[in-house]
Amino acid sequence: MSKLAVNVAVIHEGKILLTQREDFETWVLPSGGVEEGESIGQAALRETKEETGIDVELTRLVGVYSRISNMPAGYAVLFAARPIGGEIKCQPGETIAVEWFRPDDLPSPLSAGHKRRIEDALSGVTGVAVLQEFTMPSMPSQMTRQEMLEQRDAAGMSRQQFYLKMVERAEVKETIEVKGK
Repeated sequence: MSKLAVNVAVIHEGKILLTQREDFETWVLPSGGVEEGESIGQAALRETKEETGIDVELTRLVGVYSRISNMPAGYAVLFAARPIGGEIKCQPGETIAVEWFRPDDLPSPLSAGHKRRIEDALSGVTGVAVLQEFTMPSMPSQMTRQEMLEQRDAAGMSRQQFYLKMVERAEVKETIEVKGK
């Protein structure tokens, strides 16, 4: 069963805070799963603090994003936020870098689906629902996260090289299901 996740676009002085994931060395918004007994907003605050060291105040609900593909499906609620304290630090085993970026100087590679989410957050979108469909011809028709990590570890290449190979021929279709404002 798919789990609900949160993404947080921390925006400050025209820059956005991104983390580099340890598993595929890709850049993403601070993100993570909602735990049992926790609200979506609480999960957003906790995940941002854990992954970046930064305390935030949520300022806007940007939207809901559904990722459907031959990888495990993902459903994320995206919030915009502003920093209110803390100091940048990585979360061992999860993030290998945490940095601020200007919108015209985003790092590469971004994880699948995050470019759209970043653009929506920076442009002030509110209340959007987006279906992001990814078809990756190089991957089996259905694959668990564990199977994907095992394939990565057996590939004989860097984590980032494996990710880039996995998505190099990906077909991406985005459908706005609710336009938002």
